[in-house]
Amino acid sequence: MPKLFRQHSLPSRDKFKTEEYFKIQLMKKIITIIALSICCAAQTVNAQTGNKAKTVLDAVSKKVTSLKSLKADFSLNLAGGKGGKVTDSKKGSFSLKGQKYHILISGQEIISDNKTIWTYNKDAKEVQISNYNPSEQSFSPTKLFTPNFYDKDYSYTYAGEKKEKNNNCDVIELVPKDNTKQLAKIDLLVDKATSMIVGGDYWEKNGNKYHISVSNASPNADIPDSYFTWNAKEHPGVEAVDLR
Repeated sequence: MPKLFRQHSLPSRDKFKTEEYFKIQLMKKIITIIALSICCAAQTVNAQTGNKAKTVLDAVSKKVTSLKSLKADFSLNLAGGKGGKVTDSKKGSFSLKGQKYHILISGQEIISDNKTIWTYNKDAKEVQISNYNPSEQSFSPTKLFTPNFYDKDYSYTYAGEKKEKNNNCDVIELVPKDNTKQLAKIDLLVDKATSMIVGGDYWEKNGNKYHISVSNASPNADIPDSYFTWNAKEHPGVEAVDLR
């Protein structure tokens, strides 16, 4: 299996086995890719005025930054290593509202109300509780609602057109200006008809390639604030492990 995330120090509690910890890190990796794929185009871009890439990105920015909330399904496919011989796939859904998010994938959930993060493993009947600390997160879905966050971090070009399922898309290539990042480049797929992100490809320098497809998007969905907090009463028998 390819290295899907960087090594981190394991939690001090002995009950958390390495395998379960790495599953959680993979979930966070997936969240990062989802948010990054959407948010890179969700920011107002001030450089390179007049080119087609800017026109497409400005249209996405106008639409996404006006949203009060967003719900969508996604699928993520991995071709790992330089030969692309190792593959994996995941499906799930995400909900965003202001600075809050709720991700569901493969029997696991990550929930944040912008103060606390709950990481729930349904099979293990365990939920980890930690403080939300923006400085410790390389990226999070909340960046979607942070204007101009990526103005100076990426070079971008128009890379043509492509079909994503039944959508005719513009392809925008983004390359990080900081060459120390693990990310090599992103190709964003923007639906010509709606100016919404419907997918993208994400390359890492270790040879991993991720393809994300976003579907069934519901802008300004009616999502109660309670959906972005952990409700212990609705999860009887689940052990809470407080890591704060």
